[in-house]
Amino acid sequence: MSKQKVKRLTKTIALNKKSKRDYFIKKKYEAGIALLGWEVKSLRAGKISLSESYVHVRNYEAWLIGTLVTPLATTCTTSIIEPGRERKLLLNRNELSDLQAQVDQKGFTCICIAIYWKRHVVKCEIALAKGKALHDKRFDDKKRDWEIQKQRLLRTSN
Repeated sequence: MSKQKVKRLTKTIALNKKSKRDYFIKKKYEAGIALLGWEVKSLRAGKISLSESYVHVRNYEAWLIGTLVTPLATTCTTSIIEPGRERKLLLNRNELSDLQAQVDQKGFTCICIAIYWKRHVVKCEIALAKGKALHDKRFDDKKRDWEIQKQRLLRTSN
């Protein structure tokens, strides 16, 4: 399959923009999510927040915690609606054992970076990460600002 076709089939629903600023990303994984019908409809409308989400691994099962999926106004009132419920992530056994071993080590955490459509399935990109210290965040901000300023100088000099 060509890159253009894959690009058209993958569509981002939500990004965790703070993840790159707050964490050093070590390794990324792609996981499926067990969702209810009303949650899928809300995802199509883009009503999701990943700002406080993280992944908890227990008993070799991965759970997405802290993700807020806001129900639509047209959602049926007879169904039980929990916007902040834990959602199970679907990973294979090797990935789960790797995540479990790394999270048990000191300083590593598992966070959700993005949720996107892959063809007709909702996928979650999770990452094994280590928290940044304040001075690392400041250094990254200075580096980003310098890159922007450098681009402006190059544009004006040409």
